Amino acid sequence: MDYLNLPWTTYYSQSQQSQEAVVDVDTESLYYVWSLALTVVFTVAVYSFEGILDERQKGSYKKTLFPKELEATVAAIDQERLLKKKQPANNNKNNDTQQKDDDESKPLLPQLQDKFKNAQAYGLDKINFGMFASTYDVVESVAFLLMGFLPFTWDLAAKWGDQYFGWSSEEEHEIKITLVFMAIVTVVGTITSLPFELYSTFGIERKHGFNKQTLGLFLSDKIKSLALTCIIGGPFVALLLWIIKAGGEYFYIYVWGFLTCFSLIMMTIVPTVIMPMFNKYEPLPEGTLKTRVFALADQLKYPLTKLFVMDGSKRSAHSNAFMFGFGSNRRIVLFDTLLTQVKEDEILAILGHELGHWKLGHTLSNFWVTQIYFGAAFYFFSLTFGATDLYAAFGFTKFTPTIVALLLFFQTLWAPVDKLLSFFLTIFSRHNEFAADEFSVNLEMSQVLQSGLCKIHLENLGAMCPDPWYSMYHYSHPPLVERLAAMMALDRKRK
Repeated sequence: MDYLNLPWTTYYSQSQQSQEAVVDVDTESLYYVWSLALTVVFTVAVYSFEGILDERQKGSYKKTLFPKELEATVAAIDQERLLKKKQPANNNKNNDTQQKDDDESKPLLPQLQDKFKNAQAYGLDKINFGMFASTYDVVESVAFLLMGFLPFTWDLAAKWGDQYFGWSSEEEHEIKITLVFMAIVTVVGTITSLPFELYSTFGIERKHGFNKQTLGLFLSDKIKSLALTCIIGGPFVALLLWIIKAGGEYFYIYVWGFLTCFSLIMMTIVPTVIMPMFNKYEPLPEGTLKTRVFALADQLKYPLTKLFVMDGSKRSAHSNAFMFGFGSNRRIVLFDTLLTQVKEDEILAILGHELGHWKLGHTLSNFWVTQIYFGAAFYFFSLTFGATDLYAAFGFTKFTPTIVALLLFFQTLWAPVDKLLSFFLTIFSRHNEFAADEFSVNLEMSQVLQSGLCKIHLENLGAMCPDPWYSMYHYSHPPLVERLAAMMALDRKRK
């Protein structure tokens, strides 16, 4: 194969393996001449650009001095907390409660400084491993493209379908052959990614004290995930392909409606059916925290019906909280690790932030942005669906299955658009985070949210001095120091 001249061709193609008539290909068309080469170039270019950002972040993780901006910001927070502590105490508190409050109100800056070295080491290990994994991913992607992995796998699936099930006509049995094709791709992807997942979980996460799961639990999760992929993914793909084939010229409209309905269904069954297969959910015990959470929900008109604690500590020491549900049936889930890492007021402030996303319409807007994205993607896919020259450039010179046309569209023509849109959505997400922080500030929860964020950050060994370019490109949440500074600025305006 001569890579100095165009067009590039795959090592394996259907025309080399079959005596059947091939599709009529215009070897002078832009699709045929440029598609494979530009896809490889774009893949390598993105890898190189993100590699530069990774190197910048790696340099940030090698810093040994605690960041001055974060030091000044957290020192100011500590000063505010100290002034508040000096205010007349609640005489109704018993000694045990007062002692607990004193322990939880220790200055944050020394705690962050103590964890800075560990956070840097954790981040450095993750970025080094991430760079290695990214290198492997790009090598695999380019190799699969040039070797003709997709046409080879499709022909293999069609051969097995004919040999074992009598599916002699690829066009007539396309959907069934597609399921075999996707099964092969899934198995290959699982095998190639498994070593990386094992090292990430039992190497890096365990080294830094986060991983709590056993190898048996890890493998059990993997088996369950594969089973769910078959049970849910198989019918989903089959129905999607049927809609595309039966929908005619305007199939993208029907696909958009199907994806919207599917998203709503998954948003319902994932937290109520699927997630309980992996974790245990128990009602939060009666007490002041439960009472205060429901009171906060009532204050904001959030129709909270159930409040759960999830045994996240079974797998990891990382903490989180999330909400789900529709209409008048909403639920909140707290990780059990969160209950041990922050105090009650801070949990309320964190939930105030999360409820802010709901109150400000972020949850709904994110859902519709996703649906509009899919609608636009499938509209443009419909414009290129019959581009046989495009598919021939990747080795499909005999028959192009719909699933392959879809995969190649997202990997070639839509890939630059997807990268650009992803960046703008990241910016949009950070804007929403600042807005939700402001919402919590307006609930008079600014100081406890600031301290809660600091505690979560130090417990999770979050990056304390991220590179600005890296964080701007990758972070869906603003860096800690930016969020703290923004809330303190709002506090000054309110005084």
